[in-house]
This record gives sequence, structure tokens and C-alpha cells, in this order.
Amino acid sequence: MAGMNLLALDTSTESCSAALLRGDSLLERSELAPRRHAELILPMIDSLLAEAGLSRRQLDGIAVGRGPGAFTGVRLAISVAQGLALGLDIPVVPVSSLAALAQDVPVDAQDDTILAVIDARMGEVYAGTFRRGPGGLVEAIDEESVGRAEKLILPQSKQWSVIGSGWDAYRDALAARLSGPPRWADGARYPQAHAIARLAQPQFAAGRGVSPEYALPVYLRDKVALTLDEQRAQ
Repeated sequence: MAGMNLLALDTSTESCSAALLRGDSLLERSELAPRRHAELILPMIDSLLAEAGLSRRQLDGIAVGRGPGAFTGVRLAISVAQGLALGLDIPVVPVSSLAALAQDVPVDAQDDTILAVIDARMGEVYAGTFRRGPGGLVEAIDEESVGRAEKLILPQSKQWSVIGSGWDAYRDALAARLSGPPRWADGARYPQAHAIARLAQPQFAAGRGVSPEYALPVYLRDKVALTLDEQRAQ
């Protein structure tokens, strides 16, 4: 499976991205384009395949950002991945968008506990904590969550790196939950398909791809807007 052709997609946040992994070679497209994902994602895929000189029939699998993130964006990537995979009869590996975000923390932060946070709007963040494991790939420490930044429960750690739009949106509240100032932080990062591809590669190699109908989104919450009473309370 080392030479497999793996397509990866993520549209869970404001960033729309696609990547093509061929062995150790990776091509990618990414654009920060809120509300334009539907018109961008298929041309990105076609552009990657054309650059690589591949047809869709030469794909061995599809990796997709399963969320959490924007409801519409998460559904879009899952739907595209399912549609392509069904037509090609190939497996899918859903990957956490928070894990993809954490994967982009610089590798020199090897010993840091990573906090990945996406602005979930409505005064909340999607959050996940990770450590870097064998091969440099991140592994989850706790369950992913959604909630108010000032109530986020974190594991004990002496050193943190923080990544994602939640940091810029709720920096003070999140900083108060950490044991000290983060060693590294970037609030202008979004999940990217190249990280989805890297995280999915060993899953495909181990035969853990699923049938397209089992590639399901993860939202973490069921509502997309506050009631008037909730808005007044904030």
C-alpha cells in the first residue's frame, strides 16, 4: 500500500482544501474561501489529478475531514467523498478535523501537549487535545468536545502548543485554562487536506478504510443557532 493513490478533502471550516498523496509525494490545493467550498472542491480535485497525470479510476482511497466544524462544510466534504468512493468502489477513511489541525503544529514542539480549537460560534469552541506519537502523527488524549472556552476541561500538562481559530476568538478564556503561556500558538490556522492525508495513510495501509455509507460526519452538537432567550443571556 506504500504506493497507493490517496485523495484527501476538507471543507469543515472557512478553508477549502484537497490533497493527493502518492507514496511520499503530496500535491495540494487550498483556499480560504467561506461560502465558496461547493464551487471549489471538485475543480481542486480535477486539478490535482491532472497535475499528477491520474484518472479518478486510479485512486485507491479517499480520506475526508469528518468534522467537527461548520455543519454545511462538514456535510459537503462527506457527501463528495461518499459520491466519489461509491462510484469508484473504493474505501473511505474519515479523519477528525481537529486532529488534522493539531497535525500542523511544528514538529519541533514534539513534547508539547497540543490543544486544537475551532471557533464554533455562539460563544463556543470545538476542542481536542493531542500528543505526537510514533512517526510524528498526532494521537488524541481525550474525547473531543464543544462548549464555552472558559469552561473547557483540559488534562494536566507542563507545556502547551495551541492551534486554530478558537485561539484568536477566545484567547483570554483559553489561556486561563492552560497551566501557563503556550510555548507556541497560532490562531490563524485551519484544518488542511494534506494533514488529513498523512493521518489517513496508515489507516488505509492497515485495511481500516470503510465503505462510503459508513463515512459519517461528526458535529459534536445538534443545534446551529441560539434561541432569542439564549442570545439575551449572552
